[in-house]
Amino acid sequence: MTSREKQPIIFCDFDGTITNNDNIVAIMKHFKPDGFENIMQDTLDRQISIREGVGRMFALFPSSKREEITKFVLQTAGIREGFAAFLDYLRTEGIEFYVTSGGIDFFVEPILAPFDIPEDHIFCNGSTFDGDAIEITWPHPCHAKCQNDCGMCKVTVMDRFPSDQYYRILIGDSLTDFEGAKQADLVYSRSSLTKQCEQLGVFHVPFETFTDIQSDMQDKQKQGVL
Repeated sequence: MTSREKQPIIFCDFDGTITNNDNIVAIMKHFKPDGFENIMQDTLDRQISIREGVGRMFALFPSSKREEITKFVLQTAGIREGFAAFLDYLRTEGIEFYVTSGGIDFFVEPILAPFDIPEDHIFCNGSTFDGDAIEITWPHPCHAKCQNDCGMCKVTVMDRFPSDQYYRILIGDSLTDFEGAKQADLVYSRSSLTKQCEQLGVFHVPFETFTDIQSDMQDKQKQGVL
């Protein structure tokens, strides 16, 4: 089956991709819970997994901080230029759009609420506030062939859509997107994902705005690639 005969489908990162900021990093640097620096550095240095690092950092917050953290993210995250128009374009073309986020539901969902993305098209980590401290839950863990322990496994989500039926497009900005990028048919990248793709020879199209992505996709439609 050629690429044009396959159904295009998009898997899009959230932090630093849909939003201008990496919201987890911004939360930690703004609120500065005691002990977060070492946990964050160990996570960035890959001494501990993303799942462990994120879980431990949010556990430093009392559950009562939920509303204050959510309000901060809503005020500071910023939506990347062209996002709303890009979603309109995808709806017109009948191309499904999935959010694959390592972020947490209590701030991911409020930010995305104005854009009418179906609930079952948003994959992110969960949270509970029943105890004294915030607890992160992991409803979409890595499956057997993925050993990254990233918490929200983008590869697992992509595998629900077989490569022989779907033309899989990944949009992302960080190392957490790289395993998915290796199996995507088309990658739109920025920031550290671009550097990783360059280093390891994964084909990618750099972008800064969703307008850039829309323009490239329209060109590929004219060329018969999509």
